[in-house]
Amino acid sequence: MIEDKKKFTLQVLNLLTLIITVIINYVAASVPLGIGNTGEISDLYPNLFVPAGITFSIWAVIYTFLGIFLVYQFRDFFKDQKVEMPFLEKISYLFILSNIANSFWIFFWHYGLIYLSIIAMIVIVLSLIWIYLRLDFGKSQVTKKEKWYVYTPFSIYLGWITVATIANVTAVLVSAGVGSFGLLAEILTVLVISVAVIITFAMLFLRKDYAYSIVVLWAVLGIFLKQLGFNLTITITAIIALILIAAGIVFTVYRTKK
Repeated sequence: MIEDKKKFTLQVLNLLTLIITVIINYVAASVPLGIGNTGEISDLYPNLFVPAGITFSIWAVIYTFLGIFLVYQFRDFFKDQKVEMPFLEKISYLFILSNIANSFWIFFWHYGLIYLSIIAMIVIVLSLIWIYLRLDFGKSQVTKKEKWYVYTPFSIYLGWITVATIANVTAVLVSAGVGSFGLLAEILTVLVISVAVIITFAMLFLRKDYAYSIVVLWAVLGIFLKQLGFNLTITITAIIALILIAAGIVFTVYRTKK
């Protein structure tokens, strides 16, 4: 059983670090920070994997669900009768670490420290993977509320960060001199989209994680919209990926209900 004082500290740190992260991300996207705003800096590393701008609206969904998680973890904050929340001790340290790394990523990215940004991104994705494993997503028995308010937020977050990590690595390769376009760039993009599909299949078939899969589906749709009418190879690859992921989701739902 987690001590009340320790529980209080974790609850507050979860809240504060996420608020700081959201503020930093909002400022970075709204006004020039360092060498520009987030979108302008992305344009400095043009590549075929970057999705359409509308795709990044997923952050509103991510932060909304993380906000729901915060409210859920605070549900006994003003009550004398405390509620057992074993997930707090399991994941709070990792969540706090991911928030700190997220904030550092913004500064590294905005000041052109591209190689440090990938280190920060790796810290974020590893923290979220560890959270995912500690929650034992898709295998542990939890209430419907806990599934929606604890598990789903981190599933959505991990889904997008998986895509963001691939995009960050691609940006590093572009900065290192790998062509942004042309045959090599097409091969690289087809490869990373294929990797994203394989990872999504693993999440579907091993964990029945629909939220994660839908997020990746959304990201691939963004790539399709970005490349439509510009690059036929990537457009076709994205269409195939969309069909495969959608089919995987339908098949998993059917198999689960059977």
